[in-house]
Amino acid sequence: MISGIVNDRQATVTIAFRFPHRSDLAIEFVVDTGFTDYLCLPHEAIVLLGLPFKYAMPVNLADNSKVTLPVHEATILWNGEEREVRVLATGRRPLLGTALLEEHELVVQFTEGGLVMIEEL
Repeated sequence: MISGIVNDRQATVTIAFRFPHRSDLAIEFVVDTGFTDYLCLPHEAIVLLGLPFKYAMPVNLADNSKVTLPVHEATILWNGEEREVRVLATGRRPLLGTALLEEHELVVQFTEGGLVMIEEL
């Protein structure tokens, strides 16, 4: 199970990034059920982490604008297991999308400091 808290009306969880020959790095993500891919990180964070570029992908943003975004690859720890995921370079806040929630249950106690739980079905 992955757990987090509600902070400033946003459900947040911490995801650990795994790197060869370096310590894991934990980053707090906002759970965004309107985002259908895996993860988003600001471009500056992707550069600092050294995530490898894979390809550019056309996407439709929440404001219905169409843009092409760089897609990078990362290894994360998800439910205690390593998992390769796409990371889109966009935005100002790290976002966790519904592709990671597939086959999981999301429970959010929507009150400041409330519990956020993601459990495999």
